[in-house]
Amino acid sequence: MTLGCTRNEVDSEELAGRLQAEGWDLVEDAADADVAVVNTCGFVEQAKKDSIDALLEASDLKGSGRTQAVVAVGCLAERYGEQLASQLPEADAVLGFDSYADMSTHLATILGGGHVASHTPSDRRLLLPLSPVQRQDFGVALPGHGAAALPSSRPADVVTIEGPVPASGPRVIRARLDGRPWAPLKIASGCDRRCSFCAIPSFRGAFVSRRPADIIAEARWLGQHDVREIFLVSENSTSYGKDLGDLGLLEKLLPELTAVEGIHRVRVSYLQPAEIRPGLLAAMAATPGVTPYYDISFQHASGSLLRRMRRCGSTKAFLDLLGRVRETSPLAGIRSNVIVGFPGETEADVDELEAFLEAARLDVVGVFGYSDEDGTEAETLDGKLPDDVVTQRVSRLTALVEELTTQRAEERVGEAVEVLVEEVDDQTGEVVGRAAFQGPDVDGVTLLERGSDHGTRPAVGDLVAAVVTANEGIDLVARPR
Repeated sequence: MTLGCTRNEVDSEELAGRLQAEGWDLVEDAADADVAVVNTCGFVEQAKKDSIDALLEASDLKGSGRTQAVVAVGCLAERYGEQLASQLPEADAVLGFDSYADMSTHLATILGGGHVASHTPSDRRLLLPLSPVQRQDFGVALPGHGAAALPSSRPADVVTIEGPVPASGPRVIRARLDGRPWAPLKIASGCDRRCSFCAIPSFRGAFVSRRPADIIAEARWLGQHDVREIFLVSENSTSYGKDLGDLGLLEKLLPELTAVEGIHRVRVSYLQPAEIRPGLLAAMAATPGVTPYYDISFQHASGSLLRRMRRCGSTKAFLDLLGRVRETSPLAGIRSNVIVGFPGETEADVDELEAFLEAARLDVVGVFGYSDEDGTEAETLDGKLPDDVVTQRVSRLTALVEELTTQRAEERVGEAVEVLVEEVDDQTGEVVGRAAFQGPDVDGVTLLERGSDHGTRPAVGDLVAAVVTANEGIDLVARPR
């Protein structure tokens, strides 16, 4: 059971692949499992609550059916470990990232009535050298990075995964957990930035790139498993390659990925505005198969408030960046997130953020209200705003964003698009997919009209040429050509 972001989805599929290689059967329903493994999220308060609720829901199955144990893994388990275990006795174990390579042994021990010690949290940034170029092959567990740390009980040459694997090169340790025609593919883990509101580096660790050969091998494997679009994920994709001695490595990797058989789209995510290089923009725009999609983490537009967030930028700098994006990719889809209610935020700061959003013409904007995160610098800052003020500002910005993104979707009417079909309702005939500038899950969808000739209905995984005819909020309606 997976909660949280697409990076967590990659970790779950790798963990499932390891367990499958050790002889475990994967089932879709926790009620049919001997042990339910819950991959938790520890990002913000709501995510933590959702993870705990999932663990409690899974634990309710114990004693009423086949399920005998519930194990917590993932970011919440890594971040709180023993503390979570003491407060949530319903979980039979709380295991951190270092446990993933030996998960089969741990689960067998738990099902056999034994005890596995809960994870003891530490600052994972301290596990790797300060210099990025010294971090490769350092022996630290990096979930989602593939076969670097295989189960100690099985040599690498006998680890197998159901289905095709590359004939040569790195072995792929992963099992698909859904039938979607797209899949996230991790290119790096961790983050070296020190945003004052963010705790992720403390439990995900310092930045480490995956080697290109591993990424390409996994892309080939995904292409052989009916994936048509790969979604490159990390905590910070614009840092990719800095620990491999080449900050331009992502630009060089993109053509290799788009050339993979079966893969029609490559989508890049998690771009830091302060690190976006002209060469990356040029490569994303000029490489056939790379989607015109720019996931840029602005967080705010007030320069003074961004400094308190330990970030760079300003309204002018961000609008200049957006101008460069649209110069190379005029039909680009651009999404971002913003935080309101950060300590010290004034009405003037909110006004500036609103003015930026009105000028930016973004396709999707996530609006988050600030809340303290354990161990962050922002937790200690003065100027904290009352909860009702934060709530009011979230509502104010959300209403504006809904209006602006609806207007942006209206501007798309008449555009030619290529829609990746993701869902087909056999009863209603409704076909739902995404245009190239729409990211998965949270960036809106495109509904395909049914032709008057009632021709062959598209299937999941098809790419359909269409023209946008209308919008429903940020969702689009398109007619196949």
